[in-house]
Amino acid sequence: MKHIPAIKSVMTPFPYSVDIDAPIAQARAFMQEYKIRHLPVTDKQKLIGVISDRDIKLYLGPDLDYPEERDAKVRDVYLDKPYIVDLNERLDRVLKNMAEKHIGSVLVTRNGKLSGVFTSTDACKSYAKHLRDQFNPTGGDEAA
Repeated sequence: MKHIPAIKSVMTPFPYSVDIDAPIAQARAFMQEYKIRHLPVTDKQKLIGVISDRDIKLYLGPDLDYPEERDAKVRDVYLDKPYIVDLNERLDRVLKNMAEKHIGSVLVTRNGKLSGVFTSTDACKSYAKHLRDQFNPTGGDEAA
């Protein structure tokens, strides 16, 4: 009998994080370098929130320069009430909450410590794999 997987089976493990007092420019450069859109925020290595590329863009405005990026800190922008789940939480529950509350990322913890991140991109990848496993596609190159 099949069972619904836990979030740990599809999360991105060992995610990067940024300190609350880091400059926004540093967080933004880090996101660009590693091609990520969500970055957990820590304070003295304790998980306290998340910052997204969208949050940064909204804060800095359309020209990405007001207020000056070099003067702004992560603490000025981050979300202090992120969606956090235990790594054994069922995937269907996480996906339902993400959809209902329009959440783009989930911080995954083990014993209160950051162990992974699950984003809408991870959800799409997981669902694509599920569909391939379920229906075993055969090429799909036929023309109509």
